[in-house]
This record gives sequence, structure tokens and C-alpha cells, in this order.
Amino acid sequence: MGHNTCRRRTQEFQRRFADEDIDIALIHDSDNIFYLSAYRDYLSMQIGRPTILAIPSSGEPSIITPNLEAEMCKQMTWIGDTKEWADGVAGEWRDHLRAMLKSNTSLRVGVELFRMHPVIQHYLRAEFPEIELVDIFDILADMRMIKTPEEIDIMRQAGQVAVAMCEGGLSAIAEGVPEYEIALALIAGGTRKAAEFIPEEGMDRLFSPMIYNLPVLQSGGPDLSMVHRRASVRKVKRGESVYMCYCELTNFKGFKIGFDRQYWVGSVTDEEARLYEITLRAQQAALDTLRPGVTAEEVNTASENVYKEEGFGACYRTGRSIGYSLIENPQLKSGDKTVIQAGMTFAVDGAVSVEGVTGIRVGDSVVVTEKGFEYLTPYPKDLRVVD
Repeated sequence: MGHNTCRRRTQEFQRRFADEDIDIALIHDSDNIFYLSAYRDYLSMQIGRPTILAIPSSGEPSIITPNLEAEMCKQMTWIGDTKEWADGVAGEWRDHLRAMLKSNTSLRVGVELFRMHPVIQHYLRAEFPEIELVDIFDILADMRMIKTPEEIDIMRQAGQVAVAMCEGGLSAIAEGVPEYEIALALIAGGTRKAAEFIPEEGMDRLFSPMIYNLPVLQSGGPDLSMVHRRASVRKVKRGESVYMCYCELTNFKGFKIGFDRQYWVGSVTDEEARLYEITLRAQQAALDTLRPGVTAEEVNTASENVYKEEGFGACYRTGRSIGYSLIENPQLKSGDKTVIQAGMTFAVDGAVSVEGVTGIRVGDSVVVTEKGFEYLTPYPKDLRVVD
């Protein structure tokens, strides 16, 4: 995101939490830090090195980050004050927080209660027992629900990366091919497509095109009901299907989307064809309902009604909002009464699982428009048999 965009977001966030009498916000969730500052710290608490974005209710924010990351931080962000710390030196990151908070122990401090790492929360509670920790996660979640045209353009590119992954994996599917070889092919396809969108110069050069994480990929019969089993050494047999999910893999320029496809090798049974048709119909019912003015749970209900008519219960929620995180607000599930608005982006799924027998799934990412929706992952999903 552009620096001016991130600055305006931060100012709006300051206004919102100041209206709730919060004195300072301490942001630790990496997606929220990226949303506000344009800085992406790739490691953070994975190796015990927190980055914290500190935003006072008025004035300029600061980024507390390891000195190993400071040069990259300064190049990525618009924020001028970078507070560095080193492993084992004095109190590390704690010294910076102590300097910010020690002058007034009656502060109301905004934190992401369920996203901030327990190590940081424990320090705040132990060192400053008089301060009040207030959850500000919903403020940011609300700000992130409606995507800007710039954000949607990046998500369209992410959709093309996901489609390229699908095409790469599809090209490798054949009788006798191990699942991991299909996974390697889809990773390569997505990475090469992502590289087309990333320049060699400028700020965007700091984004990596590499597609990574363990791919959700299953073949055969019974294992297909294990929704998130990862690619294995199992070899694909004739008459089986291969299911590929790209949700954890499509992390492009800080944006995540959802996408799923399934293909058959050599032949498909009548029963699997029937289940696939139900899956497509359930997803389409949700998409036909998705438009401004309806509630999130109404979209879910439209899909669930198809499953019920066919004698199935709901497999899982129909969809989730996507963007900077794998899951955002709202969710297309029972009980979520959020009113859909144009500019919201969703992963919308269809799924039928028969435990120990088979599983059928399809998924797409879409953006809500004034009249309905537009695909971010425009790719055929008719039943396809690979020879």
C-alpha cells in the first residue's frame, strides 16, 4: 500500500480509539502492522523477536522492531520513528515500552487482546498493573471490512497467482504421480506468476514472489474427507480425484485469498459426479444471494438449504472475509448478522464430505459489487476428467 494511504488509515484509527478515551494503541498482529504502516516483519515471535507498532492518541507513531529488521523497516514504512532493540541488550523491546508508559500508570492502553502474544501481554500486566488494557481489535477489523479500489486491484493479481497455481498443479496430475510432485508444480506456477507483478526496483521489490506453506492436497477416496490433509508421498491412481486448496499459499503483496479446485484422473463415478454437482449448486446459491443489503448469515442459509434438500448437513461455514488475513470480518455463517456492503471480499465455498468415503470441495474468491459480485479467481469449475 502507498504511504499516504497508510498514513490516512493510521490517522483515522487514532481518531477512533481516541473517541473511546484510549491513550495509546500497541499493535502486534503482523497483518494490522502492515495495514497501518506498510511494514512486514516476516519472523517476529516465530523466533522470539516482537515488532510492536505504538500509536499515541495524538502525535506520531513509532515502530519497535529488532535491529536486524530495522533497515528493511525504514525502507518499507512511512513512519519516521524506528526504535531498535538487540537480543540480550538491556531490556530489549521492553525498554522502549517502559519509556512510553512509565510516565503515566493510569493509561488506557489499546491492544489486540486475542492477537497480541502472551509474552507481551504478560509483561504489560506485570510491569504496569495500574494501566487498563482495552481491546481495540474490532476497530481495526471494522476499518478493514471494505476494501479500496487499490486493494481490490492487488487482490485481482492475487487471484491470477492462485489460478496459475491451479494450472501448474493441473498440468502435473496423472496416474502414478506422487502428491508432492503436484504440490511442487502448483508452487512453481504460482511463484512464476507472482514474479510477473513484482518489479526489480522501487518499494514493491521488497515483496517476495515465492509461494510457500504446506499445500492442502489430497487424492484417492477416504483421505478426501480429511479436509486439510497435506500433500504426501501417495501416488495418484486411475479413477481417483485430486483436491487442491490454495488458501494458505496465496499470500501476495500482503493479501490472502481463497481458491479450491478438484479434478478426476481417467474417470469419475456417477456418485462422485452427483456430489460434485451438489457442491457447485450450493456454492452458486450462496453467490446468487451475495449482494449489498443481505446479511452474512442469509448467504450461508442459501447454501445450507441446498445441502439439506439433498440430505446433508452443513459441512462448514459457507465463506469468510479475506484480505490482509486468512480470515477477516464478517463470516458467511449462521449467527453473523453483518449487512453485506459493496467492496467486501469473500472466499465462498461449496463442500460435501462423507466421512471415511470421500470429500468434494470447490472455492472461489469474490468482491461484492453494487449489484452482486465479481470473481477474483475467474477459472472454470465444471467437472473435469484428466487423461
